[in-house]
Amino acid sequence: MHILTILEEQNGKDFLQGQAAAAGGITTLIDMPLNNFPSTVSEETLKLKTKAAQGRIFVDVGFWGGLVPENAFNATSLERLLEAGALGLKSFMCPSGINDFPMTNSSHIKEGLSVLAKYKRPLLVHAEIQQEVEDDLAGNPRSYSTYLKTRSATWEEAAIKELLTITKDTRAGGSSEGAHLHIVHLADARSSLQLIKEAKSSGDRITVETCPHYLAFSAEEIPDGDTRFKCAPPIRDADNREKLWAALLDGDIDMLSSDHSPSAPELKLFDEGNFLRAWGGISSLQFVLPVTWSYGRKHGISLHQLVSWWSEKPAKLAGQDLKGAIVTGNHADIVVWEPEVEFELDDNHPVFLKHPNISAYMGSKLSGKVLATFVRGNLVYQEGGKHAPVACGVPILAT
Repeated sequence: MHILTILEEQNGKDFLQGQAAAAGGITTLIDMPLNNFPSTVSEETLKLKTKAAQGRIFVDVGFWGGLVPENAFNATSLERLLEAGALGLKSFMCPSGINDFPMTNSSHIKEGLSVLAKYKRPLLVHAEIQQEVEDDLAGNPRSYSTYLKTRSATWEEAAIKELLTITKDTRAGGSSEGAHLHIVHLADARSSLQLIKEAKSSGDRITVETCPHYLAFSAEEIPDGDTRFKCAPPIRDADNREKLWAALLDGDIDMLSSDHSPSAPELKLFDEGNFLRAWGGISSLQFVLPVTWSYGRKHGISLHQLVSWWSEKPAKLAGQDLKGAIVTGNHADIVVWEPEVEFELDDNHPVFLKHPNISAYMGSKLSGKVLATFVRGNLVYQEGGKHAPVACGVPILAT
């Protein structure tokens, strides 16, 4: 039996999914600003979200705000969003798929970094820039390889090159000293990762995460038509997966995040199995701890590394000094689990995701059974699918 403290990110907007988080041993979520309407891009929309969360969250929940074209050149609007409690800002360098959350360009990002530097909060970036796709790569839309060809690693490489140019320009101009750039859900362990490593060695203030699905799955293994595995950036080949593990173990990748992105089953187009048209996103919130442990044991990971990737470094990124480690004075956020116990993710396993059948992890055999989860000392979940009678999580706002 072991105890950990887990802080996690989500990109799903049913606050009752805090039940899934608690059942997976997660004690804190940092919520993404999109996939809810309206998107969290202003002081007013952040207040709407925090009000909606009151009394409905089973774990503590903080909030990223959104950097979009409509607020990027309005320093007052961004400052009000940050002063209202957003822990940082998130932007996309490619279409997000959400109408009221459009993509940003280098000018928007430069402005956002300048404002964020004053507050010492990070800018999280979905780092892909759309590249031209040759017509002859169309192929069979039910084949994952077709989707992979339409969204190559050059998308990530192009975005990261541009981001590093922006950070160097703004630092040289003195406008964003202390600005923190964070690359979310890195999938490319080759050229893109090398660029990040070089930037870090040059003293750039940059961090990067990857996700369990890039560490668990490979493109070659994805069955035709199984759109549960579609996400962006895409899951890449097995050799890339091994390189991601090596980078994580070596410290070149700083931390992990789920990028939990659920959807209604009909958006996954299961009957059609069309990877080009189906909604992208991996539903994983309840499973990230056992998934990381189960696949990571093959690479010799330790409990200390697990805590660093899922707790200590994410807490630091989100500015949560009282979370991320079990030490005197911190919040008593604790998961009790049995790492050696195996279980099947099947119909007999209590799953609290709104739509369990869309998760790519269903049907897996995993190790690491959660026995209990405590948030600020309150028992919010215990083995057998039992949650606290009252949602006692607390909204987290930056001050």
